[in-house]
Amino acid sequence: MGVEIKETEVSDRDFEEIQRFVRDYLAASVENEDDGGRMRWYPWHSAEYRFNHILNVVALATKIAEAEGADVDVVRVAAVFHDVSKLEADQEVHAEAGARVAREYLRSRTNYPESFIEEVCAAIVDHSYTGELDDVPLESRCLIEADILDKVGANGATLMLLRMGYESRTHMDAAKMVDRVLQRGRDHTDRIVSDTADSIAHQRIKRVKWFREWLEEEVAEMTTDGVVTRDGR
Repeated sequence: MGVEIKETEVSDRDFEEIQRFVRDYLAASVENEDDGGRMRWYPWHSAEYRFNHILNVVALATKIAEAEGADVDVVRVAAVFHDVSKLEADQEVHAEAGARVAREYLRSRTNYPESFIEEVCAAIVDHSYTGELDDVPLESRCLIEADILDKVGANGATLMLLRMGYESRTHMDAAKMVDRVLQRGRDHTDRIVSDTADSIAHQRIKRVKWFREWLEEEVAEMTTDGVVTRDGR
């Protein structure tokens, strides 16, 4: 049996440089806005949150790609660039804008073949695709599944609770908000195709369910539907 020879390998040093570029690009996107960045008042629209999200997606996408037999280098480079333009472009076009940034960076600062660069950029564009994941290349699917998974579980629950503070809600609304996280998690993970991503999704949803049950158990007078009765009935 022959040994597969990869055309392109991304060194750890190159990948660290890409990560630094993306982090600095996000920070500059916010600094260049007169109002402090698009929707800056929500923490998940800050450069810090967006870069943390990217790191989460890189880790998840790499794990899925390794298990599913995808080109790991294509997937992880696409993952680190996938939201690079999120803070400066409209949501509807941020994937295409991110692919343009990635293409310019990879062409001007690396010696990777054009075929590799185009695979990376195609996956970046595909990550905003909302159709069936069986219809996209394996590398794109790994990135999309990873992006979905970062919205599910502890991260999704924490962001929803942070949103409560921004909307002046009290802790009494927590169960209902966590219910939203559970429902959104189930809706998102319905799109998942790979066994690897499906296993991660089930674990994350299970943990949110535990947290929801914990709230019901410890918050006085909270009913199973998340409603707090004021008169104890």
